[in-house]
Amino acid sequence: MRGAPRDAIVADISTDQNRGRNFGLLRAMDNLGAAFGIVTCLVWLGVFGLDTIRTMFLLASVPSLVGATLIFLSIRDRKTNQLYRGLSLKDLTFNFRFFLLLSAIFALGSFSYSFLLVYLQDPSLQIATLPLFLIQVLFYLIFTVVASLMSFPFGWLADIAGRKIVLLLSFVMWGLVCLGFTYATSLLAFGLLFAVYGLHRAAIEPVQRALVSELSPTDYRASTLGAFQMIVGLIAFPASFLTGLLWVNFGKSTPFHLSLVLTAVATIMLFFVKETRKTAKNVN
Repeated sequence: MRGAPRDAIVADISTDQNRGRNFGLLRAMDNLGAAFGIVTCLVWLGVFGLDTIRTMFLLASVPSLVGATLIFLSIRDRKTNQLYRGLSLKDLTFNFRFFLLLSAIFALGSFSYSFLLVYLQDPSLQIATLPLFLIQVLFYLIFTVVASLMSFPFGWLADIAGRKIVLLLSFVMWGLVCLGFTYATSLLAFGLLFAVYGLHRAAIEPVQRALVSELSPTDYRASTLGAFQMIVGLIAFPASFLTGLLWVNFGKSTPFHLSLVLTAVATIMLFFVKETRKTAKNVN
């Protein structure tokens, strides 16, 4: 409910020359809020104890109420007199439908980060220097902070070098994460891999939204952003379910190998997608 209209607002107030950095700023703030929330929860529980966790959840509603108030007071919708007639596949170009297909293929191998955290529970790994729970929280914080710090730079790079370049980088970084997890055994190695995962998230999240915004029909931008998130969201379940099945029946490295194959397929397909944004030179 939140994602599509929020992304549509950002897309509408942006130009082809700054849409990447605007989405990058959005994702940077989102990830920064997540990182701040993790630290706040840890400090709160450390000071007040687990008995106050209900109070912590109650206080967590305050930022949402503040955000809702700011929306009502400050956000103005784009005016239109057109009657919405619905979105169908014929309204989408072949280029955009092809991008949706490759995004779906990549999403099938892009399983939940929870599996990365569960991977650390293997007793054969040499990471028992700290309590496992603390290690998992620390690594979650690492990738969230990295994603927050690098989302805007990757969005800026997408505006300068192109959307496809940054999206290719994000695919490569996810491939490195999958490959690294099959060989890493030390705390330092996993820490670096979670940092690379943060770089992957920082690159893919703003650029995907910018590219979808530009490949979609302008009058149906919110609908196509919602459709894109629906497709990726629907595939998230079979992706993680398949990961669990492969993990249990064929070993924990098997899902990573499958993800590498799907990532390679999506990467090859991305070369055939055409960007449609106008460069500053074209506009002049």
